[in-house]
Amino acid sequence: MKTVLCYGDSLTWGFSPDGSGRHAYEDRWPSVLQTGLGDAVLIIPEGLNGRTTIFDDYAAGADRNGARILPTILMTHVPLDLIVLMLGSNDMKPWIAGHAQAAKQGMQRLVDIIRRFDYPLNEEPPEILMVAPPIIRETADPDFAARFGPGIAQSKMLATLYSDLADEIGCGFFDAGSVAEASPLDGVHLDAENTRAIGRGIEPVARMMLGL
Repeated sequence: MKTVLCYGDSLTWGFSPDGSGRHAYEDRWPSVLQTGLGDAVLIIPEGLNGRTTIFDDYAAGADRNGARILPTILMTHVPLDLIVLMLGSNDMKPWIAGHAQAAKQGMQRLVDIIRRFDYPLNEEPPEILMVAPPIIRETADPDFAARFGPGIAQSKMLATLYSDLADEIGCGFFDAGSVAEASPLDGVHLDAENTRAIGRGIEPVARMMLGL
């Protein structure tokens, strides 16, 4: 059986932009990916609201620094065949980084961690699929507009930067913005249909990278 780790933020966790909480399990994109790939693959969803690539954010009780917690996650779930990285939206917050280039550097650091990790039992590093999140959009929600509004222009650069980085360092790449768009309710999160669309969009790329 192949094992795939989906490492992300609230878009992976399944945060609903209408304020109702979390999308139903079957609507979250890792669940849709699991259904598409079938029983020969185990999908491990690892989404955390507010997770960044490499930056600290102490606005919540959980550690949101994706680089700091990643080695523990790797050790927990080894052996892994593929890791899907979809992060960067939270890096766009002005008090986090606010720049697409910072998110790009953060993603490169995550790839370095994955490839240089001391895996037990002589396991090889997994393949890596780098996913650019959908573009942040304008919203009438005052709280989310304050958090993410300044990063809208920068978020539009993520797909190109991630694609170039993936080519440079030998990772797979998928632009989630090619199949999904953020809800105008808060400008960053996805409704159920757009969340499902990401799972469907990633499936053929993951299938190819897993050799299925």
